[in-house]
Amino acid sequence: MGYCAPVDRPRLTHVRVNVRDLDAAIVWYEDLLGVPAKGHWPPENPTYAHFDVGAAQFAVGRYEPVPAGARFNFEVDDVDAWWARLGPSADVVEPLFDTPYGSRKFTIRDPDGNELGFVQA
Repeated sequence: MGYCAPVDRPRLTHVRVNVRDLDAAIVWYEDLLGVPAKGHWPPENPTYAHFDVGAAQFAVGRYEPVPAGARFNFEVDDVDAWWARLGPSADVVEPLFDTPYGSRKFTIRDPDGNELGFVQA
């Protein structure tokens, strides 16, 4: 996939570290960062939590099996246009969908296994 002018300029808004033990990771990162975890999702059996530490949100997520690498979410103005541009030739982790919390997104994998999410709020 060679350089192609983007549909709109992406903005890094979210970085997620993939973990095996969510509870242990939350305790470790709360101690490290000095801030409490927030946004436990889903509320009834969390697999995800985030920390408000700056312009980009930092999060931990438990997945089985644990994906290689990390996840980086980019906010874009027109996620459907990005999907049309990237989806057909990408290694798709999550196809384009509407989230239960009001955004629209898709996730692809880079050649090294890192996940790149494209989100329209």
